[in-house]
Amino acid sequence: MYRSRWTTFFFTAALLAPLAATLAQEPSAPPPPPPAADSQPAPANPSKPGKQKYSHANDFLIRGTVFDEKALSFPGVELRIRRVGEKKFRWDTYTNSRGEFAVRVPQGSDYEMVAHVKGFPDQTRTIGAKNEDNLENVVFRMQPAAGDKK
Repeated sequence: MYRSRWTTFFFTAALLAPLAATLAQEPSAPPPPPPAADSQPAPANPSKPGKQKYSHANDFLIRGTVFDEKALSFPGVELRIRRVGEKKFRWDTYTNSRGEFAVRVPQGSDYEMVAHVKGFPDQTRTIGAKNEDNLENVVFRMQPAAGDKK
């Protein structure tokens, strides 16, 4: 019995000795602070001339909520966005569990947003992304297709 206690004591001391020595040393110098955020912008990638990083600083934010016919939040609705006059949708997203969505698009154009979900007719909104607020709130109220019983 005494032998196992002493063995445990010595093994524990042997394991903790390096840790105690490390803690007894003086702390090292703190790392240098990161560069200030308003310093010079990062240089362009020299391996890709003419290619610059895209900044989201001037993007236009489209956010909103989708509701069903009972005025409850509608999760899982697909939202597709394209510039007015284009055929192909360039951005898409889905509503979260509370029926909310948010999408960033380049500012300065008019956009067409389509809310799509099975069993409901598509709804379309035109959004002018030219105002100074950089923000547009959109609300969709989905109504079931004629003949559907929900």
